[in-house]
Amino acid sequence: MRILLVEDELDLGAAIKRTLTQEAYVVDWVRDGLEAWGYLEYPETEYTLAIFDWLVPGLSGIELCRKLRNSQSSLPILMLTAKDTEADKVAGLDAGADDYLVKPFGMAELLARLRALQRRSPQIQPQQLQYKNITLDYNSRTLILKNNTKSIEIELTNKEFQLLEYLMRHPHQIIPRDRLMLQIWEMEADPESNVVAAQIRLLRRKLEKYGCENLIETVYGLGYRLK
Repeated sequence: MRILLVEDELDLGAAIKRTLTQEAYVVDWVRDGLEAWGYLEYPETEYTLAIFDWLVPGLSGIELCRKLRNSQSSLPILMLTAKDTEADKVAGLDAGADDYLVKPFGMAELLARLRALQRRSPQIQPQQLQYKNITLDYNSRTLILKNNTKSIEIELTNKEFQLLEYLMRHPHQIIPRDRLMLQIWEMEADPESNVVAAQIRLLRRKLEKYGCENLIETVYGLGYRLK
């Protein structure tokens, strides 16, 4: 799952990104509302959640909420702010935010609120994702293979989990390398890197041990597909 984080406080932004990355989210962190809007308008990037600080340069979090809702976007939004009056909370929610978190806050509460947003969003499946005889479990971050009456649980790294999740959400589709790069790596990642091919090689090597070496098909010149 990909999150857009808009936060201009360096220490807080770094701490949030570190926490979310450890939870296997892909995080694009920007410190300016105008830059954030550019990310949101980019047609190839699919965000599943957004975290907006209220007071950021360029466009404020409130303005970003309004622009998103005016564009008919249903992207779940968590608003971060030091403003804690009832009127402030009402203003944030009326602008289009789905939840409101007052600073200072703990990372455990932040993660709990994001999980709650995921449960309320029909586009996000928070527990398990299944395709034929394979299942991704979001709680344990594992891949479960079912063969007749036997189930095998495979531990995955964050990037392996994110890669399989994206392929399983787009079954039978040929996904170009550039699209995988955009969806699974942060926007600042080097677009010329061979990181996608390297990650798929590592994942295939792991799956070979369980007889699933052909799960991900390379369609030469086009991209990758879940078989």
